[in-house]
Amino acid sequence: MRPLFVKLHRWAGLTTAVFLLITGLTGAVISWDHELDDLLNRHLFEAHSVGTPQPVNDLIAQVERQFPTMQVLYFPTHTEAGHALELYMQPRLNPATGEPFAEEFNQLFVDPVSGDILGHRTWGAVWPISRENAVSFLYKLHYSLHFPTIAGTDQWGVWLLGIIALIWTLDSFFGLILTLPKRMKKTTVVRKSFFARWAPHWKIRWNKSAYKLNFDLHQAVSLWTWGLLLIIAFTAFSLNLYREVFFPVMSAVSDVTPTPYDTRPFTPLADIEQPTLTIPDAMAIAQDKATSMGWSEPLGAVFYARNFGLYDFKFFNPEEDHGAGGGGHKTLFIDVQSGELLGQRLPWTGTAADLFVQAQFPLHSGRILGLPGRILISVMGLVVAMLSVTGVIIWWRKHRARRLKAAKDLMVPAALKTLV
Repeated sequence: MRPLFVKLHRWAGLTTAVFLLITGLTGAVISWDHELDDLLNRHLFEAHSVGTPQPVNDLIAQVERQFPTMQVLYFPTHTEAGHALELYMQPRLNPATGEPFAEEFNQLFVDPVSGDILGHRTWGAVWPISRENAVSFLYKLHYSLHFPTIAGTDQWGVWLLGIIALIWTLDSFFGLILTLPKRMKKTTVVRKSFFARWAPHWKIRWNKSAYKLNFDLHQAVSLWTWGLLLIIAFTAFSLNLYREVFFPVMSAVSDVTPTPYDTRPFTPLADIEQPTLTIPDAMAIAQDKATSMGWSEPLGAVFYARNFGLYDFKFFNPEEDHGAGGGGHKTLFIDVQSGELLGQRLPWTGTAADLFVQAQFPLHSGRILGLPGRILISVMGLVVAMLSVTGVIIWWRKHRARRLKAAKDLMVPAALKTLV
């Protein structure tokens, strides 16, 4: 079986190497996406007008009058003092063509007191890369590779990296098996011998040749970080192929509570019906329902999920952007036509399967452990990149050695013929 695992590990490693190098390096950076973005773009995130902020719905109405081809889909309901109001926008449908209007930007920053436009940008833009979109460029590169829209979908890169993550998950076991001693017996004496024979695989020979150092870095670091690598690989798979594979499988084998995003179909923009219920009216309904359920957190953000026909209301305090442990916020889902409550989401509550599903992003981002977890994920991003490089070097050295040996084997018969 060992030759089979050698081949599986070799080809899985070569298949995933470039992708893991990219995602490892970008992952090390985007663990600090908000901090880096704030540092680079203070001119967008800081507001300097003094006074009482205008009602957020009035600000949105002003923005949509100024940009009639764009629609505000996400906005916070309150901002901290000195912070801009950050709006997420998407083009409306052009009735003349049946296609969306051209997108000039997707984020707009507004002074909440004066209503002045502080700036705008396209989050995740590929080109030109500037200080405004540098961090979001890396973030989108990390999970989608910036694949273009093909056959009407922009998910090809997301799916590809999901498949790469699945291969990586399986390869984690292939690599672990290859480090185990070749023979194992059941007696206590031999079991000690097994661990004694396994111990060298965990060590790095710093004073040996460059090849041995490279090999040890690949093998020993993989062993010491194996559990973390498996978590990162599996969560990458579950996040990128959530709707296509992960959630359906989880639903088939366990009791998972679906959200409306899991049960409602995705409706193309051209087929969307205009909401009967306005956002301000829906906000009032959501706030009443949250109060009746005893939620103490204020309504923190509103997302009009127009492709699913619902309003997504999140309840949190201004300083709790990511929720407890990165688990998100308390959420209510309201139908845009009837005002019916479609469901709710309470972080870190539900069945064991619900908790497992909710833990995927907090585990992948490290936010489940707070600041130490984010530091750990940054370090692991560099580890993943290093393992990709050292793995390719190991393969190349062995591949070149095999080619040289094959060439020598061909030369020996030729030399014998000349002697005869």
